[in-house]
Amino acid sequence: MSACADCLRRTALINFLSPQVSSRLGAPGRARALLAMSDEGLIEAVAGDRAPEARRAVERFGPREARRRLAERGLHAICRHDGRYPSRLTDLEDPPAVLHSSAAPDRLEELVSGPVVAVVGSRRASAYGLEVAREIGRSLSAAGVTVVSGLAMGIDAASHRGALEGGVRTVAVLGCGADRPYPRINAALYRRIRLAGAVVAELPPGAEPKRWTFPARNRIMAGLACATVVVEAAERSGSLITATFAQDLGRDLGAVPGRVTSGEAAGSNALLHAGAAVWRGGADILDAVLGAGNWHRADGSDRAAARRLETRERCVLRAIEQGEPMRGAASAAGLTAAELRAALGRLELMGLVRRDGLGRYERVA
Repeated sequence: MSACADCLRRTALINFLSPQVSSRLGAPGRARALLAMSDEGLIEAVAGDRAPEARRAVERFGPREARRRLAERGLHAICRHDGRYPSRLTDLEDPPAVLHSSAAPDRLEELVSGPVVAVVGSRRASAYGLEVAREIGRSLSAAGVTVVSGLAMGIDAASHRGALEGGVRTVAVLGCGADRPYPRINAALYRRIRLAGAVVAELPPGAEPKRWTFPARNRIMAGLACATVVVEAAERSGSLITATFAQDLGRDLGAVPGRVTSGEAAGSNALLHAGAAVWRGGADILDAVLGAGNWHRADGSDRAAARRLETRERCVLRAIEQGEPMRGAASAAGLTAAELRAALGRLELMGLVRRDGLGRYERVA
């Protein structure tokens, strides 16, 4: 099964008109107004001299060819008429007609039907911001919460990497075709997410990113999530657009406190000043999304986690108790660097260890 012909046609029209949408975008809110229009309304609003060509493209659209291209690129398409379409997206004024996904519809439904948190922030993040974003991604994923972000450099990429370490529950939303790693510097991360989680996009395969597609992508991120956290953002950061969408949808919104003298955190600190929740890390977010004291049961794996603690994590926990170097603990437990980070994340989630002000792990009494 794939998306219906009408929805595939709608997506193809938006891609055809993408350059014209960019040139007429104006204020960020304009994208929402445009994407909520009917096909003919959109053509009249943005096509200009290309209106006849756009109408011919609609008339000649071939859904069979569109489905063939999807299959060639290893993608699936799910539309608003499918029961597996993410229900949270229907709260948007202009939900995407189609989600093109690297994951099969059932897998995508598994990832986004439960608790989902969007993690966003600056592309030029500080070392502190990157560390916090990675910890948040790892903690949420380990607790069975799906991490949604945009694969951009900085905070986005760090949160995806943390999610892959914690339990592979992550979805990357792109402002281009889901078959295109963007930005290219994150191509390896894109491939990992395609294998373990899901890469999704509103635009069809091969579509190029444009200026308007990034705020459009941000609405999908906020729409999929029950909560959005801004880790670190400057005053004019695009991440604040995602925060605005989350507020408009009535979803939970929080930010990580940053240095008051740091321009990199001016936007996220402003959100806190305006009343956004103060979320210091993964535990705070899990308390907000799942309820205080409940998040350790998010994936129903308490017994399995206890069994793993008897083997790998117990070696790591003993090393922390005795003040031994983590590298030696990993070697003794037979863990790779990535597995060590995941083990530390699980121990932290279980409330057995915490990090001090210098980033070192210590046993919780």
